[in-house]
Amino acid sequence: MTSIAQDRSAGPAVDFLSKERTIAGPGFNRWLVPPAALAIHLCIGMAYGFSVFWLPLSKAVGVTAAVACPSGTGFFAELFVTGCDWKVSTLGWMYTLFFVFLGSSAAVFGGWLERAGPRKAGLVSMLCWCGGMLISAYGIHIHQFWLMLLGSGVIGGIGLGLGYISPVSTLIKWFPDRRGMATGMAIMGFGGGAMIGSPLAQQLMTRFATPTSIGVAETFVTLALVYAVFMTAGALAYRVPAAGWKPARWTAPAAAANAMISTRHVHLSNAHKTPQFWLIWAVLCLNVTAGIGVIGMASPMLQEVFGGQLIGIDAAIGSLDAAQAAQIAAIAAGFTGLLSLFNIGGRFFWASMSDPLGRKATYAVFFALGTLLYASAPSAGHAGSIALFVGAFCLILSMYGGGFATVPAYLADIFGTQFVGAIHGRLLTAWSMAGIFGPVIVNYLREFQLSQGVAKAQAYDTTMLILAALLVAGFLCNLLIRPVAPKWQMSDEELVAARKLAHDVAPASAASAAVSASVSPVVLVLIAWLAVGIPLAWGVAQTLAKATILFK
Repeated sequence: MTSIAQDRSAGPAVDFLSKERTIAGPGFNRWLVPPAALAIHLCIGMAYGFSVFWLPLSKAVGVTAAVACPSGTGFFAELFVTGCDWKVSTLGWMYTLFFVFLGSSAAVFGGWLERAGPRKAGLVSMLCWCGGMLISAYGIHIHQFWLMLLGSGVIGGIGLGLGYISPVSTLIKWFPDRRGMATGMAIMGFGGGAMIGSPLAQQLMTRFATPTSIGVAETFVTLALVYAVFMTAGALAYRVPAAGWKPARWTAPAAAANAMISTRHVHLSNAHKTPQFWLIWAVLCLNVTAGIGVIGMASPMLQEVFGGQLIGIDAAIGSLDAAQAAQIAAIAAGFTGLLSLFNIGGRFFWASMSDPLGRKATYAVFFALGTLLYASAPSAGHAGSIALFVGAFCLILSMYGGGFATVPAYLADIFGTQFVGAIHGRLLTAWSMAGIFGPVIVNYLREFQLSQGVAKAQAYDTTMLILAALLVAGFLCNLLIRPVAPKWQMSDEELVAARKLAHDVAPASAASAAVSASVSPVVLVLIAWLAVGIPLAWGVAQTLAKATILFK
């Protein structure tokens, strides 16, 4: 492993990016760190919004209408075709690769991130995410889909993984008194990235479109440049506390006060050997599986369950004319936007609530309430109660987002904070698996129900009950979680050795590595929060404008 001395001898650039150069000095305002994390998460969160490109890209050659490929053109042939357009189903593979490589890269590089620090990891994330978009832009320009998969799917997916976990360990160490709230603020940004990126991308595509171009390649380049600025600023703004730092006037609670919050640490190499790791893995996987399938089918589900009732007509969706179908499609888009707001808000709300409630109790609420909501959704649909149906799924999506934001603090409680970022990275493989299970359960069960002659309005009934059963299983897994056995916890000597390898600097030597701010800390905090708050507020306003159609 590279030593601190070796890092410093490698040159000024490496020295500047090394972890010990990010150690905050006395008086550093910890509220500067969450906006740095948000600056990165709001950019990589655009992965959720890539579906805005599918329809335009399906007409990349024809521009005004898709040019169909010859009959028999398979997926692998589509990777290299230049004279015909890609199918939407083919383009969707980029979305799949995002989350497969997010989970796998977070698992593989989590240990390196703990040693390298958030600044270096954030910059590598920027290079991968933005560089991947530039490669994809070139792939669109020459109409080579394999370049898009390589660029945004693989390289960009690696950037997603590194960017997603880069602030986790840092924020938890800065906010030992508010672990849930701190990670909730950052991970809220990942959910909010699409709220900003999707409407911005639509405006850019309209601006760049010409009679011979759909404007997507130019949009990719523009977004990549904008994201590079924000992600670089966020990475450079990261600071880590000196080893053993604590907030002023805060005392860690006694171990007996809450047995579920450990005062010791578990090494990364041992975390996956404990039953607690796999129980939390199952908790996250089951919670995400239940929510992610609904996200992917939210729009057609609302339309098929209620049909003409959405516009005051007692008619099934299949009997509506084109104008009526367009009306309910717009209402369904508003429903999708409303779900995204609850997804984002739930990340901050539930993660913050987990601080006083406790992580185990918070997940118990997710699973118990979620089970009731999924089980009652079919009844709300059959009764024609649009408000109850929409309200149920808004709550469900808030807990879906809350599950993501609460789990890093849960891991810190159980395994300690020394390796929490790397352990979180490995846990995200649960997300990758849920990204497969969720859509398969919702989509294929729907198709099976329809093939058996079930009406579209009832096609989701069985699905909702199966998702409720998954949450019951999650409730039981959460119930089984206990504190880690002492045999897995590190001794004081092992902790000192781990901190040395991780380049953690003690308070006495932190001042020499710290960078002092040249402006008032309060002013700097305000500027930092405005830099991420204004784009986020714009995205919320755009989403609310679409969601209001539900209430007209």
